[in-house]
Amino acid sequence: MTIKIGRTRWVRCVVVMAVLGAAPMASAAEVNVYSYRQPELVNPLLEKFTKETGIGVNMIFAEKGLIERIKAEGPNSPADVVLGTDIAQLSALVEAGVVQAAPSAILSGNIPALYRDGENRWFGLTQRARVVYAAKDRVKDGEVSTYEALTAPQWKGRICSRSGGNDYNVALLSAMIAHHGEAAAKQWLSGLKANLARKPQGNDRAQIKAVAQGECDIALGNTYYMAIMLTDPEQAPFANAVRIVFPNQQDRGAHVNISGVAMAKHAPNREAALKLMEFLSSTDAQGLYAVVNNEYPVNPNVPWSALVQSWGKFKADGLPLAEIAKHRTRALEIVNEVGFDE
Repeated sequence: MTIKIGRTRWVRCVVVMAVLGAAPMASAAEVNVYSYRQPELVNPLLEKFTKETGIGVNMIFAEKGLIERIKAEGPNSPADVVLGTDIAQLSALVEAGVVQAAPSAILSGNIPALYRDGENRWFGLTQRARVVYAAKDRVKDGEVSTYEALTAPQWKGRICSRSGGNDYNVALLSAMIAHHGEAAAKQWLSGLKANLARKPQGNDRAQIKAVAQGECDIALGNTYYMAIMLTDPEQAPFANAVRIVFPNQQDRGAHVNISGVAMAKHAPNREAALKLMEFLSSTDAQGLYAVVNNEYPVNPNVPWSALVQSWGKFKADGLPLAEIAKHRTRALEIVNEVGFDE
């Protein structure tokens, strides 16, 4: 495997291209992947796919700008498959018209309807819960149990959050709109803002660190960031100072988001692309993905990693992500109307 680093005129961020070696085939089959997911998170899967099928994989990674790139490339785009990090990106791909339907009995059989598009334009691959990180020494068990409770007066000046415009927070707010309506969701976000200990900043790991250091007592974050920190000797002390609280276990369940995959609109290698998508939903690939990323597999037949299991079972929100995605635009507007990041 070789890695090349360079810049493109379509995106400002650094782009990494990983060309995965494969056993030669007469058809010289290959599939081109545009990925928002970091190479180290998906390379083990792509290498396994190549080993099993003989289909080579070319991957371009970028943190942003891939939609613009695909649109600029037009019908001549080499993109076959796009990997997204959350429902917002997957929805944006659909809205931009750069993906196509990929009906497959295998995909439908492996991925529950909650975690795939009704028109087969995207499919979830892993899921993660948006949880509350609570200081072990300052927040009692059961003291916070719902997202709605984060607006209570007792949390005044005790909550940390990343930007309200971050895709993960936008998805959570979209879910609040779906469950309670726009007016109630806006009131909730205003209440959350009023209880912040500091101006929104940093990523999810920064929120965990802030709780551990006493800047705040609770924070919102995705579960897999806890795993990342626990396996890093320098960050583990911060992660060990907090505990995961799965909200709303007595009613609708905790909000979950997904990483996922879609087929590019002009995929030149459609057959190989579909094989890759189906492979990524298989029990073998999902099992490897779950261990590498410490996320929850969407395939219900695949067990969680040992670390994820240690956090305990939880009830997930049963609202289809496609329904949540419908409220994304309004959620972004509400973030601005409330001035959450100001």
